[in-house]
Amino acid sequence: MVPLADTLRQLLEGADGPARQGIASGALAIAAVEYPRLDPPAYLAKLDAIGDQALERVAQAAGADGPVHARVEAVNHCLYGELGFRGNRDRYADVRNSCLNQVLDRRVGIPITLSVIYIETARRAGLRAEGINFPGHFLVRVWDDAAGTAESGLVVDPFDGGTVLTEQDCRALLARQEDSDVAFQPALMARASRRQMFARMLANLKRLYVQNRSFAHARVVTDALLSLAPSSLQELRDRGLLSYHLHDYAPALRDLEAYLKLVALTDKSDETRDESTQVWDHVKSLRRRLASLN
Repeated sequence: MVPLADTLRQLLEGADGPARQGIASGALAIAAVEYPRLDPPAYLAKLDAIGDQALERVAQAAGADGPVHARVEAVNHCLYGELGFRGNRDRYADVRNSCLNQVLDRRVGIPITLSVIYIETARRAGLRAEGINFPGHFLVRVWDDAAGTAESGLVVDPFDGGTVLTEQDCRALLARQEDSDVAFQPALMARASRRQMFARMLANLKRLYVQNRSFAHARVVTDALLSLAPSSLQELRDRGLLSYHLHDYAPALRDLEAYLKLVALTDKSDETRDESTQVWDHVKSLRRRLASLN
C-alpha cells in the first residue's frame, strides 16, 4: 500500500488542534497528493501577501473597527476585484480546482478551496472567519466581534464573488443542489471543524480520482480519509476495492475481510447486505488468486 506522506499524516493527527493553526498548511498537504513537489512555504507566503493586501484595503475602506459589512466588502474587492479569484463554473470537475496551490496560481477553484483562501485572507485582514460545512456548497461565516451576538455573523459565498447570503438565500442554494433531499435546518449552518474541512477536500479528490480511474491516487486519499475516520466502513471497503483494481491482492483481501466482519456486527440493512454480497464475491476471488500464488 502506498504510504501517506509524512506531512499529510501529521496534518491528520493534528486535525483537532487549536483553530489558530489555520487550514492552509493542511490543504497544501492534501494538494501534495496530486503535486508531490509543491513548495508549501512559497504558497503560504502567497497567502501572506494576499492577506497584507486585504488588510490594507480594509484599513482604507473601513478601518479595523469598522462595520463588518464594510470590511467584508473590502476583502471581496481585494480577492475578486483586484486579484481576480472566481469560481470555476466551466470546468468544475478539473482536479486542479481541488488543489490549493493551483487555485492560488490560477485563481479559480471550487467552493471549499476558495473558502480556504477566503478564511485565511480574512483572518490576516483582522476578521474572524470560519467554514460552514453546507451540503453541496461550502460557505464561510465572518463574525462581527463588536456586535457580540449570535446573529452578528455574515454568511459569505466565496465561490460567487463573496456574496453575502441571507437565510432565504441559503434555503434556495440548498434546493438547487442535485439529488438534495435534505431539509434546511439551522444545524446545516454550524461551524465546520478543521477535520471536517480536510475530510471534504479529500472526498472531493477521491471522487475525481475514481472518475478518472486514477486508482493509485484514490487509494492514497482513501487511506487519508481512514486516518481521519478510522471507523468508516465505507472507506475501509473502498480502500480494499481500490487495492483490488490495482492488483494489490493481499491488502485488498485484508481490508475486504475486515469490512465484512464489521458489517456483520454493526449494519443489518438490506442495502448493506446487498453490498456485502458483492464484496464477498471479491473476497472469494481474491482468496483463489492468492492461493494460486502460493
